[in-house]
Amino acid sequence: MAHQRSSQRRLSRDSDTEDIVALLAPRLAHFAGVARTEHVTRAAREMNVPQSTLSRALARLEQDLGVDLFARHGRTLSLTPAGHTFLASVERALAEIERAADAVRADADRTTGKVAFGFLHTLGAETVPGLIHAFRADHPRVRFSLVQNYGEAMLERLRAGELDLCLTSPVPDAPDLVGRRLDEQRLRLVVPADHRLAARRRVRLAEAADEPFVTLEPGYGLRRITDAVCEEAGFRPRVAFEGEEAETLRGLVAAGLGVALLPPPAVPRPGVAELTVTAPRAVREIGVAWLAGRTDTPPVAAFKEFLLSRRGRLLP
Repeated sequence: MAHQRSSQRRLSRDSDTEDIVALLAPRLAHFAGVARTEHVTRAAREMNVPQSTLSRALARLEQDLGVDLFARHGRTLSLTPAGHTFLASVERALAEIERAADAVRADADRTTGKVAFGFLHTLGAETVPGLIHAFRADHPRVRFSLVQNYGEAMLERLRAGELDLCLTSPVPDAPDLVGRRLDEQRLRLVVPADHRLAARRRVRLAEAADEPFVTLEPGYGLRRITDAVCEEAGFRPRVAFEGEEAETLRGLVAAGLGVALLPPPAVPRPGVAELTVTAPRAVREIGVAWLAGRTDTPPVAAFKEFLLSRRGRLLP
């Protein structure tokens, strides 16, 4: 019966890899410690574990693998050829685990840790560099991993655990996310410099109802806002081009391809006129989002608190 139980625990060659890892991983450090000292008592003392625990771990490891890793010589041990082969891989695996542990501890360090931060393309020229510069005045050694993308893509990366925080628009309303409004940005009707409306400073959006529009692709927050504001103004925009980046649209407006509803540029662009939209109200909310229920590391908590403290004055 004992032999049968032992055989049942033994791993077959076609065992699932995840099962093998789950079974063997807790015993690898014990094996490496005994292999280093070639003595169970000495290894148990160095590793601060009971000798009986260590002996049982080695016996089970050999049973699970179905091979002898050690040759016993009284109180001392020596590695078998199979043990030497196994040890080389175990030492590499343990070293990799140690490096991974060091990396995640470093990322969570209060003063030198890392924040994985996403933001919209339109916030990359001025807003985000200014925020990071201001934050690092008090946290000079905190590191940032930055991702620039459109809103929905960043929210998916939040859900996947690839980002800690992101600046996005519109502010998400989903049960698995937390969103906080930080500021709002007035959108402008951008027209070519020689356009019939270019000499105006203000315009009702309905006055552009017959114009071709250049817009971002469906799925972008700014595209949804453009469609909604145009609908409120009483028309559906006639789309001449769909792009992925606001400044590209601004260039296409300058080339006469159409008009666009866009946030202010970081630097004024020649060839276009930017008009204040008086009706309907054309704004986009900018907010910060994070995954609900996740515990923040100290650097992430500090940066989140900093962003929330900038409510109403996030944008330059």
